[in-house]
Amino acid sequence: MISREPTLARLATAQASLLDPFGLTPTHLQKALAEIMSHGVDDADLYFQTTRSEGWSLEEGIVKTGSFSIDQGVGVRAVSGEKTAFAYSDDLSWDSLLDAARTVRTISGAGQSRKVRTPASRVAKSRSLYDGIDPIATLDSTAKVALLEKVERLAKARDPRVVQVMAGLAAEHDVVLVARADGTLAADVRPLIRLSVTVIAEQNGRREMGSSGGGGRFGLAYFDDAMAAAYVEEAVSQALTNLESRPAPAGEMVVVLGSGWPGILLHEAVGHGLEGDFNRKGSSAFAGRIGQRVAAKGVTVLDDGTIADRRGSLNIDDEGHVSQRNVLIEDGILRGYIQDSMNARLMGVKPTGNGRRESYAHVPMPRMTNTYMLGGDKSPEEIVASIKKGLYATNFGGGQVDITSGKYVFSASQAYWVENGRIQYPVKGATLVGNGPESLTRVTMIGNDMKLDSGVGTCGKEGQSVPVGVGQPTLRIDGLTVGGTA
Repeated sequence: MISREPTLARLATAQASLLDPFGLTPTHLQKALAEIMSHGVDDADLYFQTTRSEGWSLEEGIVKTGSFSIDQGVGVRAVSGEKTAFAYSDDLSWDSLLDAARTVRTISGAGQSRKVRTPASRVAKSRSLYDGIDPIATLDSTAKVALLEKVERLAKARDPRVVQVMAGLAAEHDVVLVARADGTLAADVRPLIRLSVTVIAEQNGRREMGSSGGGGRFGLAYFDDAMAAAYVEEAVSQALTNLESRPAPAGEMVVVLGSGWPGILLHEAVGHGLEGDFNRKGSSAFAGRIGQRVAAKGVTVLDDGTIADRRGSLNIDDEGHVSQRNVLIEDGILRGYIQDSMNARLMGVKPTGNGRRESYAHVPMPRMTNTYMLGGDKSPEEIVASIKKGLYATNFGGGQVDITSGKYVFSASQAYWVENGRIQYPVKGATLVGNGPESLTRVTMIGNDMKLDSGVGTCGKEGQSVPVGVGQPTLRIDGLTVGGTA
């Protein structure tokens, strides 16, 4: 549901945190924006933010670090054509805000000052996808330490080959306030938590690693006994499987990707190429291809910031626009790109709720939220059984993509060699090498088991990191190049 009511409550929270303590009012924000717009710029906004973060980590049976930080400030932006002027400050006084406004307005080529009528403030519509709780306060410090110790205890008890356990717990409470030149006022209160588990298992002098974890936009009570046990089971199983792994074969072959987190390949190989800035500049392999077939029939890819409690979801984006469910590729046909305000204006389309920034000290740009492929009609078992000889990759580590060419490289952290429809043995060192747009055309089977990742994704772009979600069903892709170690 989209309405103004939730925004009013969040605006009150944001005003109490970000404006009242510094003697600022919405009128001050309007004056600062009028100061910028008086020089004939195309657009301007103010982004206020206060973030409280806490982190704990356990290693070798000891909680080695505990950290707490508070950061707050304002980012002031002016846009003229394709140019952006940006200033930020951790000083939220009126003098500092006015100084930043006068600095950024000089980007306009107009040069001379003129009077502008400031639009009346209007409260933006927004969603209610998560509670505006402070997750840091949902467990006391003793309970947080006990949770990490429990994770280690469970992992060590699971198998005697587990020789080392590393666990981390993070919680964040983020309050943002956006004021735009068109009079829009928007606010959000964003909780975010994450629990991560990494184990090292040893057998006959060989050591292998496994990892797991999850989180989202809710309180720390989410990590109950069952959830902690599930993360431990996944991490330990992965490490023990890898102890039995053999070198991966290399060459061109059929590759089946598992459901859930393997969607990170979709995020990197396809998602980044669908971001508006790369397409406006013509540097993406997908540029100018709206309405064309870019993937096999049955392939539908969405970027959806509206899923309740998800790590990548947002009530509003970092420009004050309500988050959306955007269909990017529909049954193989390219339907649209991910847009922020500036690129949408320059491309003559509407923003899609994807203007995101790491913090008040960064400019917004088009970024993904939760990016996933819809499911098909094949069972995962049927897809694996269809492989005569090939790779079944169920988990991934890192990867990278070249936006212009669409080429990507990905390392599988858990994979299996399959012959005649049967899993033969786990393999290690498999690297997938391919071209994003081309890989989409080679999808030949789509599973009915679409799932989202457990809530661990972080996306980097131009030095900025933001939380994201990924997902997909089990997929069969023909003719992928696998760089192996055999």
